[in-house]
Amino acid sequence: MKAIICNKPREFEKIELQDPTPVDGEVIVKIKKIGICGTDYHAYNGRQPFFTYPRILGHELAGEVVEGNEKFKAGEAVVPIPYLHCGKCKTCLGGKTNCCPQIKTMGVHVDGGMREFTSVPSTNLVKAHDLTDEKIATVECFSIGAHAVRRSEIKENQWAAVVGTGPIGIGTLHFAKLAGAKTIAIDINEERLNHCREVLGVDHCVNALQNPVEALNDITKGELPDAVFEATGVPSAMENAFNYVGHGGRLILVSIVKGKIAFEDPLFHSREMTVMSSRNATEKDFINVMNALRNQDINVEAFITHRCDFDELTSCFETWSLPESKVIKGIVSF
Repeated sequence: MKAIICNKPREFEKIELQDPTPVDGEVIVKIKKIGICGTDYHAYNGRQPFFTYPRILGHELAGEVVEGNEKFKAGEAVVPIPYLHCGKCKTCLGGKTNCCPQIKTMGVHVDGGMREFTSVPSTNLVKAHDLTDEKIATVECFSIGAHAVRRSEIKENQWAAVVGTGPIGIGTLHFAKLAGAKTIAIDINEERLNHCREVLGVDHCVNALQNPVEALNDITKGELPDAVFEATGVPSAMENAFNYVGHGGRLILVSIVKGKIAFEDPLFHSREMTVMSSRNATEKDFINVMNALRNQDINVEAFITHRCDFDELTSCFETWSLPESKVIKGIVSF
């Protein structure tokens, strides 16, 4: 089968591999579509934590069962949940399979979906027969934001601000809106902010280079947001986000960076702020996203801005990673 491997930073190679053979408890899946994620760009450029080379990238996948079992039949459309967990530890048994201590994420810790076929544990597959392959390929990406919003426990009519309006931030804004929150998009890119305003219908947009705290105070009548979601993956932006949280509010770190971030302890304590991370997603989040897609609650057509065939991926990938490409979500087809 055809595959693409990242041998080291900024080096892709097209290779041929043997087709996977069935393993007990796993299902052979044909990859139909691949969504390209910020994790893939970071890994390609040598900036992804918890990552080793060589690695086959790809974890936003739409698949079709080739060889199934008693639960999945050949020909069924599926979305792989790419976070391979042990299922036995206290964390997994408590329902937090997304942060199992033994977790191995496809495309990060183990080889992912930039290949024609892969073998996936049946516990990590969700049926998706009533969605198009393109929509299925967006489920994992949207699940990150859905999980962050669910974790925040944002309430109807509370203020939710999302810092960073890339794919993860856009997904977070979608699910904050679905939760009934009043939404604020924060970014330094005016084109992205216009997209949030005109396509997503967010309530307010704030340029992070133009006195964002003052703008947030004006919007919220001095109260600042109840929940701030940080989705830039930029240390300085993560640190600035502490200033955006209202008294008694929450800061949810959706993105991850290498190294440390710092904050002013008096500010943190005076606001009795809650800071939490949000990692990956669970099956519940995947199902919530799929239901939102079925209900037409997400504008996938505006979200997918770039497309290519698998044979073109190595030439398209670097272009898509450049800011001037204006890519939101790129989708690769077999």
